[in-house]
Amino acid sequence: MYICRMNKRSWLERFIIWRMKHVSEKQLLILLSVLIGILAAIAAVVLKTSVHYLEGWVRSVPGAHLGNWLFLIFPVIGILITVLYVRHFVKDDISHGVSKILYAISRNKGIMKLHNTYSSIIACTFTGGFGGSVGMEAPIVSTGAAIGSNIAQAARLGFRRTNLLIGCGAAAAIAAIFKAPIAGLIFSLEVLRLDLTLTSVIPLLIATVVGAIFSVIFMGEGIEFYFTLKDPLTHGHIPFYIALGAITGLVSLYFTWMNGQVESQVKKIGKPYQRVMIGGSILGILIFFFPPLFGEGYYTMRSLLSGQPEQLLDESLFGNLLDDNTGLMFVGYMVLILFFKAIATSLTTGAGGIGGVFAPSLFMGGITGFICSRLANIFSNWNISEYNFALVGMAGLIAGVIHAPLTAIFLIAEITGGYELFIPLILVSSISYMTVVYFQPHSLYTKKLAEKGQLITHHKDKAVLTLLNVENVLETSFDKVSPDQTLGELVRVIARASRNIFPVTDDQGYFLGLIRLDDVREIMFDRSKYDTLKVSDLMIQPRAIVHPGDSMDTVMQKFRDSGLWNMAVVDNGIYRGFVSRANVFNIYRKKLLEVSED
Repeated sequence: MYICRMNKRSWLERFIIWRMKHVSEKQLLILLSVLIGILAAIAAVVLKTSVHYLEGWVRSVPGAHLGNWLFLIFPVIGILITVLYVRHFVKDDISHGVSKILYAISRNKGIMKLHNTYSSIIACTFTGGFGGSVGMEAPIVSTGAAIGSNIAQAARLGFRRTNLLIGCGAAAAIAAIFKAPIAGLIFSLEVLRLDLTLTSVIPLLIATVVGAIFSVIFMGEGIEFYFTLKDPLTHGHIPFYIALGAITGLVSLYFTWMNGQVESQVKKIGKPYQRVMIGGSILGILIFFFPPLFGEGYYTMRSLLSGQPEQLLDESLFGNLLDDNTGLMFVGYMVLILFFKAIATSLTTGAGGIGGVFAPSLFMGGITGFICSRLANIFSNWNISEYNFALVGMAGLIAGVIHAPLTAIFLIAEITGGYELFIPLILVSSISYMTVVYFQPHSLYTKKLAEKGQLITHHKDKAVLTLLNVENVLETSFDKVSPDQTLGELVRVIARASRNIFPVTDDQGYFLGLIRLDDVREIMFDRSKYDTLKVSDLMIQPRAIVHPGDSMDTVMQKFRDSGLWNMAVVDNGIYRGFVSRANVFNIYRKKLLEVSED
């Protein structure tokens, strides 16, 4: 019989049993972080390669170039294929990848669906390859986090370890797509708000290093943007960097605001395919007139950092009008690109495309830095470095849009090799972040979650509450009484009871009210009323009750609003038991110790 049961066990169950005997939890976390790093790197390579080749094919269509009318319809085609794939194959919402990670950590016990390990890659390939004005970073981060979540679920790890592996996947994804391991680590700590402990930092470091190494193996050692420090840091230009920090903060606010406005307006179009046609068509028109809006925009950023901004006029309808790329007309052209990039990105995602805001933030930051430096040079003799300002502006937008100044500093330094500009990077990122937070406390990733009350990754006490439900804290050791019982019968029940609250139920178990010992204490010794008073005369209606489906946040709010210490749990009218503040706090403290334990 025992052998038969062993044969029926799945290979996963047998592996788990073997692991528990031979591999410690710390060793397992190290092994899994290596595996997650490899898989995240593969996902990053697959997406970057697929988008690269699809975009190359789109650009090489015979007779087509960015001034050609075909680029009026390419974005529509890409978004349409994406929507068809999501609606008919995925059948789930996979937009806003980083927000989905935060929701999984906050409200879903770290559980992400299996399809999230590949669905965003496929969808983003069509969106980005056909010119959707979004980045690949959020889908990659979402994919890496889903890989970590599903591996943790397969290994039967708890909530705390699951969240750690989600962080490993997200960190490895950032490290792989940008070849920036330090930025990947800081992203998980700063954006996902993982606890920084010795137990957590080692797997995160391993995952990011492995992700970066395998990305280099597959795609080479080149950094994302080629940047050579042509102009050394001039400390006399520090005031201009301070001003740039404030300006990038304001541009970040514009991006965040415009994203919300455009997406909400596009999503008011009820029919999905009508939304695709309208949003995609407007996007195509914008790309037709402003070719740098095509795709994620890395070509634009490389042009700025290489000191060749005139390349942005290639295939543009304005190219012949702006032969002089040093005057105010060219600056005006760049301002229009900056303005419309936020709209183009929002149209892409609002119409149904899949992509992220990392690349658009870098794009807008680079252009912001270039515009500021070019204007300063036109109207003064300071000779400010446009290359340096474009680079530092990227950090300012990342810090402002995703509220992650440390991630911005190290990401830009790593992907460009611009460590010599650390002081301006710190200044601009910090000032941009402080400017944004003054007006908008939530980032583009967290704003909608916060509005719905679903953002609790930054609050450990609320996060622990999500691990509990009413069943966990339900108490049933209360003596029930019938409404037809007399006071004398009630006194006999009280005499043998261990609690001071007595639920009143009928024969079918329906909850009618309750009796509190304090309310009958004065009359329970008056024997003359034993046969004249009934429970129905003495019971009261509680100020609040709990339903089995209530979240613990709701339960705690009901405790606060009612001032009660005990509340009855009623399921469609049927009495189930009570929840008490004391028991909730005791179980909460135990769960908090489990989550915080290293």
